[in-house]
Amino acid sequence: MPSALILIADGTEEMEFTIPYDTLVRAGVAVQSAFVPDLKSDSPASVNPPAAKGSRGIRIIPDTYFEAANLGPQCSATDSINFKDKFDALIIPGGAKGAETIASSKDVQDLVRAYLDKKKIVGMICAGSLAALTSGLPNQPLTSHPSVKSHLDSKFEYSEDPVVVSGNLVTSRGPGTAFPFAFKLVEMLCGSGKRAEVHGPMVFPSGTPW
Repeated sequence: MPSALILIADGTEEMEFTIPYDTLVRAGVAVQSAFVPDLKSDSPASVNPPAAKGSRGIRIIPDTYFEAANLGPQCSATDSINFKDKFDALIIPGGAKGAETIASSKDVQDLVRAYLDKKKIVGMICAGSLAALTSGLPNQPLTSHPSVKSHLDSKFEYSEDPVVVSGNLVTSRGPGTAFPFAFKLVEMLCGSGKRAEVHGPMVFPSGTPW
């Protein structure tokens, strides 16, 4: 069974978190969420994650607290890598404050590079694409929310397509592109047949372009 890790922080955009999470679960992916704390705040870290307060004030209880050593990429038994509880995909949602917290975390940056080094999928949506910049990824095609375009378009091949795939990096634009983003992740993890299987029962209006 494929597995995916989705990060969340205070200020994460709720749709960009819940739509990929829900859609992947429908496809049979084992999904886990991890709360990334704002290290600039005065709140102490805890092994019990608090309810993350989303960008619209909706509170979401994460599955676990973010500990990079326990949340690394899936790898073969012969790989000498100091991670356990491995995943096949890492997903970073947007929301201005949440994306800032996640993208500025050195541990998250290390994970982004580790997942891509191991040929695993990394998904970033909206302002979450800032993690491509902070993680020092090489120049390649990507997209983001228009509000952070100016931070990215001089460093990457910036696109305004709803979803952009560059190798194992998948980026998307915002809440309105969360479904095509989620379906692309399903397709990459589970195949086009599973994508079609999940899509049908969700009953999108006729003519929906994804």
